[in-house]
Amino acid sequence: MRLLLCGGTGFIGSALAETLSARGDEVWIVTRNKPANPVPAAAGYITWDEWAAEPNRWNGFDSVVNLTGETINQRWTDAAKRRIVGSRVQAAERIASIMSRMDAPPPVVVNASGISLYGHSGDMIFDESSPAKPADFLGHTVVEWEKAADRIPAQRLVKLRIGLVLARRGGAFPLLWLPYRLFGGGRMGTGKQGMPWIHLRDMVGLILLSLDNSDVSGPLNGVAPDPVTNDEFGRTLASVSRRPHWFHVPAGLMKLALGEMSTLVLTGQKAMPRKSLDHGYRFAYSKLEVALRDITR
Repeated sequence: MRLLLCGGTGFIGSALAETLSARGDEVWIVTRNKPANPVPAAAGYITWDEWAAEPNRWNGFDSVVNLTGETINQRWTDAAKRRIVGSRVQAAERIASIMSRMDAPPPVVVNASGISLYGHSGDMIFDESSPAKPADFLGHTVVEWEKAADRIPAQRLVKLRIGLVLARRGGAFPLLWLPYRLFGGGRMGTGKQGMPWIHLRDMVGLILLSLDNSDVSGPLNGVAPDPVTNDEFGRTLASVSRRPHWFHVPAGLMKLALGEMSTLVLTGQKAMPRKSLDHGYRFAYSKLEVALRDITR
């Protein structure tokens, strides 16, 4: 496979690039600036400006994966919120513009999205057939992101609705683990809010499923088939870390410390990866306890 990877230097993108290169695919990472010491070395690098200036140079590629987006792990000031939305929408719009000028554009596009599009679940469990009911800033961001992705002229478009991606290094997990390592872990807010999670290995696996299986299209939930609440997540993490789960962080304190970004941990979703299961994907880490033991050992 010949593939263009946007956002290939980030947390998920770098893991994906290494996996694709290891299995013999030709990976070209689209970035703003070419790195002096590229990782993985097997990948090629082009800039967005180079792709836009000579779109037909990249005719005949099989697919595009777009993981581009400003990190959400920052205080959500007005300027930060504009960057979070703009980076996602503008990247999808730019891909749509470039591909529309190609004589033979890649037929398959996998575009990152977010599980927060479904809104706050309570006791409900969402799958890919659930309607979009955004209830906060991040949910509305994902709606705009998917609208932009829908304008990409691909024969097959997969919108990968990603939850909390677990890995020992990178992403949000090291911050979630830190209080337990310091004997200060516990539920956040009510603890009843959903925490849709997935191991990094399975996150890469679902992207490969999207690329390799021509029957996969439209929304695809990037979560493991083990929906849990915040309290259940914390108790499992405490168990595998051999640490207590006792320190309750009130919602008011979280809002005071994090502002609007506190919605990341005070609200959430329970979701199932119905479509990937229906297509026969076998999760390497289908249970939270197994995933947490792997990344905390």
